[in-house]
Amino acid sequence: MISFGLLSRKIAYQLPEFINLYLGDSLWALMIFLMTGFILNKVSTFQAMIIAISFCYLIELSQLYHADWIDNIRSTTLGGLVLGYGFLWSDILAYSIGVGFGAIFEKLVLKP
Repeated sequence: MISFGLLSRKIAYQLPEFINLYLGDSLWALMIFLMTGFILNKVSTFQAMIIAISFCYLIELSQLYHADWIDNIRSTTLGGLVLGYGFLWSDILAYSIGVGFGAIFEKLVLKP
């Protein structure tokens, strides 16, 4: 999943702008959903979805806070990938798409 997200950034110039806007963040949120389900394998799909989307939203909201110490973390490659750089409403939509896709896929395909 991480590879797909990084690849989406590398080939961004080849993708339509609409897809490019949401793909990387949607994949990141999907990864968080999958990790939540893997680590907390006894929770329901709905609970995993709520935990994952809450985590994603909290990370995005944390981008409204700027202090030297956290901005220094964000300036590193790993810190920027995990914490992001600045708040965007489009990221909230992308996270919803990614987690929603994971939950729907699990309910319709993996647990019929």
